[in-house]
Amino acid sequence: MSTSSVPRPESAAPAGPLRRPALPRITRRGTPEGVLPALALFAAVRFAGILVMILTNAVRGHPLVKNLAHSWDSRWYLHIAEYGYSHKIWITPQGSVQADWAFFPLYPGMIRALTTVLPLTPGQAALLISWIAAVVAAWGVYAIGHMLYGRGVATALVALWAAMPHAAELTIAYTESLFAALAIWSLYHVLKGRWLWAGTLAALAGLARPSGFAIALAVSLAAGYEALRQRGRVPVSLWAGAVLAPLGWLGYVLWVGSQTGNLLGGYFTVQSAWDSKFDGGVGAAKFVKALLLHGGGVVYPVALVIVAASILLFALLCLDRAPLALVVFSGVLLLLVVGGSGSFSSKPRFLLPAFPLLIPMARALMRTWRVRPAHAVLVYGALTVASLLFGAYVTTVAKSPL
Repeated sequence: MSTSSVPRPESAAPAGPLRRPALPRITRRGTPEGVLPALALFAAVRFAGILVMILTNAVRGHPLVKNLAHSWDSRWYLHIAEYGYSHKIWITPQGSVQADWAFFPLYPGMIRALTTVLPLTPGQAALLISWIAAVVAAWGVYAIGHMLYGRGVATALVALWAAMPHAAELTIAYTESLFAALAIWSLYHVLKGRWLWAGTLAALAGLARPSGFAIALAVSLAAGYEALRQRGRVPVSLWAGAVLAPLGWLGYVLWVGSQTGNLLGGYFTVQSAWDSKFDGGVGAAKFVKALLLHGGGVVYPVALVIVAASILLFALLCLDRAPLALVVFSGVLLLLVVGGSGSFSSKPRFLLPAFPLLIPMARALMRTWRVRPAHAVLVYGALTVASLLFGAYVTTVAKSPL
């Protein structure tokens, strides 16, 4: 595995995937060639998903765009944006007190800032942020894919990310798009050796979602590995980036702890009330057993298939000798999904930022394209149609948590 930047032509090529493709061509403005068609494809697929969601609402007689900005956790983010923290709780039928401290502050803070300067409702601002962040994240996916494997695989990687069954949640008022954009570009800067940028973006990502821990660990471990590889002869910026990376996540966790009177454990107590804790996979095992014995509609079996496929793809990613930062980031997200409690229907959403898991699929799709392009188009078309239909179902019809 390697975390070093793309080498100059006269440099010795490092081990790992960075030496396989030729140096990527870059446009005059520093943008990888082919990024605009890839982003256009991403936008087209996700816009189609929004249209299918709207049409499904119309058929069901529901408000056309309500599900986009006011589903499940969206309502908590919008409430925080309008009123701040400590103004909303929910008492579950089991008696647990769920507080808004469970939700990280960057997304509602950006919603509040946008509604202050623009004539937008909180819901409109939330969607605008999510949509822009989704495109920025797709750009980062392409940039990393282009750096490592070239234009073809990069395009396939973006296309597959747009057509994941759970990708509909990139275009609703949730934090996945924002977190993905920050984390992916942080990984890009790790691969380029720009440690201050990597650490800063990781710190911001840590303010967006609890899973910000994954990108913080990826940046810090990549920096440590690079220091060992260079025998300590590294710039100060590397150590600065490694220190910066966890500050966002750690800062919010400690702030919640200070509000609850339990500095180190308060945040985790808050999360436990939401049945969100790391139990080593006990909850997941019980769910799988119940699902196999009793069934579970549509959403839960699909979620199980997505998680199982992600485990297989992670093994393939490791065998592919992907850069350490990508492996750590994807692996930690996968570990949190498999080892965490909570509703299984939400687990695919937590894996959305883990785009490196799609690298083996993207490379296979490109090999198929070179030999049998019609087969590649057919496979991708089927995946896209299934994604659009499932996305509309899970966001507008199903009653399971997103």
